[in-house]
Amino acid sequence: MSDESKQLAVPSVRRKWLAWSIRLAVIPFVILAGIWFVTGMPGSSWMGPLPPLTDKERLIHDNLKRHVDALAGRIGERNVWHPEAMTAASAYIRISLEEAGYVVNVQPFTSSGLTVNNIEAVLPGHGDAADEIIVVGAHYDSVADSPGADDNASGVAALLELARLLAGSTLPRTVRFVAFANEEAPFFYGNEMGSNLYAARAEAQGERIEAMLSLETLGYYTDEPGTQKYPFPFSYFYPDTGNFIGFVGNLSSRPLVRQAVGAYRASTAFPSEGVAAPSGIEGIHWSDHWSFWQAGYPAIMVTDTAPFRYPHYHDATDTPQQLDYTGLARVTGGLAEVVEVLASQ
Repeated sequence: MSDESKQLAVPSVRRKWLAWSIRLAVIPFVILAGIWFVTGMPGSSWMGPLPPLTDKERLIHDNLKRHVDALAGRIGERNVWHPEAMTAASAYIRISLEEAGYVVNVQPFTSSGLTVNNIEAVLPGHGDAADEIIVVGAHYDSVADSPGADDNASGVAALLELARLLAGSTLPRTVRFVAFANEEAPFFYGNEMGSNLYAARAEAQGERIEAMLSLETLGYYTDEPGTQKYPFPFSYFYPDTGNFIGFVGNLSSRPLVRQAVGAYRASTAFPSEGVAAPSGIEGIHWSDHWSFWQAGYPAIMVTDTAPFRYPHYHDATDTPQQLDYTGLARVTGGLAEVVEVLASQ
């Protein structure tokens, strides 16, 4: 190589070195931006001692316990292999909604040769936004060989209490309270999954569902350190104590996650965390909100994180006495505020 060629090569090497240096310097900022995009939420999670329950929260507490005792105690395991229990659970939910003042729409479908029901109660919207819909849903079936107190009598109990708390409210958007059949295996992701049928029909009819909240395993909280687990890599960014309620969505539902977390934290003295992550990550898609993603609707799961915290998940020991009804009452009161905010946009 000539001296002239060597002189020309030196700036070229320097330019390449500078380009790679810039790239290496940018990588940490890109990683941090990605972490913030997934985990960054408005407001701050509640820290410190919790205040005593208010009179309103004590009533919520008692009602939640009554509902869970009925579904997971008196009725017990409820799925298509226990059709009488499924019928009893459906009737209990319908009667509870009717007692709260709603006209109930029972939506039957066939599963494994049996008739099962989605159960819907509607709080009509008022004004120009009445055709915009907020769906609050929870599945009422339990996995085989489990009475399903946390999974998911706790979610149904919260659904029934939210319907009671919001009954008679004048909100711009319509709110639907829906109890779904057949979330558990082998129906999850399938054509006999109640929420999948519901969301697909809504899409086919062109319904304007602006948000869906899936209430999934809401009843277990503990202040014991080391009780909270996560799929990789979330343990680096979230607390290891299972004393919070989680708001979980996919990337396209991130605005809804942030809005729900912000409304909850602005009103509720109880710890909370939020995440909007790729839907393929373990646990992100594990409930009825998945069905609404398939139909193109924004949807999130509200959860105590189930198997990442609860030692009785999908077990015969998932009984009513395992749950923290004081924590569940605080969460349910906070979710009433969230639904009001979402229905008032």
